[in-house]
Amino acid sequence: MAARAPASQQFCVAEERSGHCAVVDGNFLYVWGGYVSIEENEVYLPNDELWLYEIDSGLWTMHLMEGELPTSMSGSCGACINGKLYIFGGFDDKGYSNLLYYVNLRTRNGTYRWKKITDFKGQPPTPRDKLSCWVYKDRLIYFGGYGCRKYNELSDCFDVHDAFWGGVPPQPRAAHTCAVLGNKGYIFGGRVLQTRMNDLHCLNLDTWIWSGRIHINGEKPKDRSWHTLTPIADDKLFLFGGLSSDNVPLSDGWIHSVTTNGWKQLTHLPKSRPRLWHTACLGTEGEVMIFGGSKDDLHFLDTGHCSDLLIFQTQPYSLLRLCLDCIGKNATLLKNQISWLPSKILPQVLKKITFWAAANHRQEKKAEIERQEQINVT
Repeated sequence: MAARAPASQQFCVAEERSGHCAVVDGNFLYVWGGYVSIEENEVYLPNDELWLYEIDSGLWTMHLMEGELPTSMSGSCGACINGKLYIFGGFDDKGYSNLLYYVNLRTRNGTYRWKKITDFKGQPPTPRDKLSCWVYKDRLIYFGGYGCRKYNELSDCFDVHDAFWGGVPPQPRAAHTCAVLGNKGYIFGGRVLQTRMNDLHCLNLDTWIWSGRIHINGEKPKDRSWHTLTPIADDKLFLFGGLSSDNVPLSDGWIHSVTTNGWKQLTHLPKSRPRLWHTACLGTEGEVMIFGGSKDDLHFLDTGHCSDLLIFQTQPYSLLRLCLDCIGKNATLLKNQISWLPSKILPQVLKKITFWAAANHRQEKKAEIERQEQINVT
């Protein structure tokens, strides 16, 4: 029988980072790229590493990648279509990128191989980072971003002919966020020149007509950039975190209903865990998984990159999920009864036991680090 890996190895996590890409496909969260600060230097994470988080077991694994590797970058835009992760744009040691790559996440032999896309029609968008995109009808629709443009392009808001668009488009921006509900592409906030915004716009992805700035009923989130916006239902969007207009990292969460056209702030979220330039992905049971990002203002204190995974439940879990969690949390107490369970659900139970063992180990390790930091301060 093979020796069991020590807890520090079995319960390892993806390295801390900001400005990375993350997508969910099936039962896995995939993370690539981004950067971290080491001794006041920006260090890009290795371009040949793909981190996988199994949602059921809570375990991280790292896989080395092959093929036509993108350069190590931050600020790329990542999206998943039919099991393939596409990344476009970003910023590396040489500047801004407008290259497009993809990797098949549903590989049968466990090999993840990057492919650079060069056989496209037309001209790609200009080089940029901090952009966002909508996925609709197997298409990637990119919006905004920051980059160096030629003088004759400065009056152009988008890298398509103006004739394709109707309505009043949003101002050009970066570090905003996009999300799709039905055939509507929503955009919220971001940085416009020296200002951060809290405006909400919508683009009909069939007719290419903009809504103009959407009038909101009631209170609304404050101005921000480097936040996330995640679809959590047919008519609801979940907004989390970002950096405010007065340079404060944010930890607030809001739900926008397109039916009532209003925002509602969630009051149960922890105030002590702000995030900006993180990623947010919808899990298999409606939970939003926030990974990485920074807890500090990156412009002034670039040391607060995170590696923990925040999981926000946005709707009630199924009865089976609640039972599995209960067994997983109390595995030691129930160890003699677990074998009595139906064989059909036993694999799920064992994964939940692993999930809560990993969560407890990471929590204890985090508390130990915080205690040591407190001792060093005093």
